[in-house]
Amino acid sequence: MNINRGPLLVFAGQSNRPLAEEICKHLNIPLGNSETIKFTNDNLIVQYTDSLREGDVFLVQSFSTPVSDAIMELLLMIDAAKSASAGRVTAVIPYYSYARSDKKDAPRISIAGRLVADLLQAAGADRILTMTLHSPQVHGFFKVPVDHLSSDLVIAGHLRQTVPDAENGVVLAPDSGSIKRASAIARRLNCGLAFIDKQRLTDTKVESRALIGDVKGRNVYIVDDEISTAGSLIEAVNFAKRMGAENVYVAVTHGVYTGPAIERIAALDAVQVASSNTVYVPQSKIDGSGGKLHVLSVAELFANAISNIHTGESVSTLFE
Repeated sequence: MNINRGPLLVFAGQSNRPLAEEICKHLNIPLGNSETIKFTNDNLIVQYTDSLREGDVFLVQSFSTPVSDAIMELLLMIDAAKSASAGRVTAVIPYYSYARSDKKDAPRISIAGRLVADLLQAAGADRILTMTLHSPQVHGFFKVPVDHLSSDLVIAGHLRQTVPDAENGVVLAPDSGSIKRASAIARRLNCGLAFIDKQRLTDTKVESRALIGDVKGRNVYIVDDEISTAGSLIEAVNFAKRMGAENVYVAVTHGVYTGPAIERIAALDAVQVASSNTVYVPQSKIDGSGGKLHVLSVAELFANAISNIHTGESVSTLFE
């Protein structure tokens, strides 16, 4: 099915402009022109210098540090696009950080994942395109269509190219919540699967209690949705090594790398740590990791998804 829409237009906020530029290269279109100004009172203003009238507009913005500025900028971009008579506005959010806040697990708190979804829709977003939500149920917070991409294809391809005889290794889920993702990558690699049974002791400390599966003498691929401070990653890597893993490779979708993460990765007993470019990783962090940090591009996957949405084709076929 091919739908006749207005011109395809892609714009970027300030959080991950390099990804947006790479997406546009794959689409063979220029990145649209817009300007964001922050006043001395911290207020933001967004203005488009290109015409958006009747256009099929895609706005690329990751919810990375500073997260509140990124969200506010995207809301203003959506609102300005609707005011400029855009035909349709799709918010492309490669990293939706508030997906972690998906339930009321403590008294008197906000379910922020739903609140942000409400704000995006109130601003005028007609559609959402995102990748690897920490909690897939956040998809249900939206009343507009959501296309939820997966980085499994990119991660599996990277491991297959990086590790000799990758099919003889074991994909290790660092906790029970990561089993579904780990299983999908294990199927793509046609290799083994294991997971760590954890017990949470405090809000910041967890204890690995048991290993379900066998990693002794095998290459181990630890896969997860994101790395923030790398505290949980250290525990998973050390536990795998204690269980007899030969070489450990880490691959995640979102490399947030906050606080002491880079120093921890540099000291980690792992061959490498790979993440996609859903979050912009500056060269200084790559250099500070002792050569362990690798960035995988998901720009082509986003470009293909945007192209399919624009023409009315299926997005799910990208993963077949």
